[in-house]
Amino acid sequence: MAMDNDRTADLEARIADLESRLPRGERGERRETIETAFWAVMRNILPGETRTHMKAAGREQLLAARSYLDHWIARMDEAHAEEKPAPRESIEVE
Repeated sequence: MAMDNDRTADLEARIADLESRLPRGERGERRETIETAFWAVMRNILPGETRTHMKAAGREQLLAARSYLDHWIARMDEAHAEEKPAPRESIEVE
């Protein structure tokens, strides 16, 4: 049991050391680091042709989202254009 506690303490110390090496700063920096690491792993695991297809699929998903949003934006614009403006009121100032 003491051996397990020593091992756990050692692992926690190593994790704390690794976490302390992570870049500090804005969220974007950390995300960029994670994304860079992710793509480094993908380059080592996936063949080039597979990565090409995955990037193309990602692009198509973004284009699909864009067309969906454009559709609903156009509908909102049409509805707004069809709204009748409030009637004007004349106020006489003495």
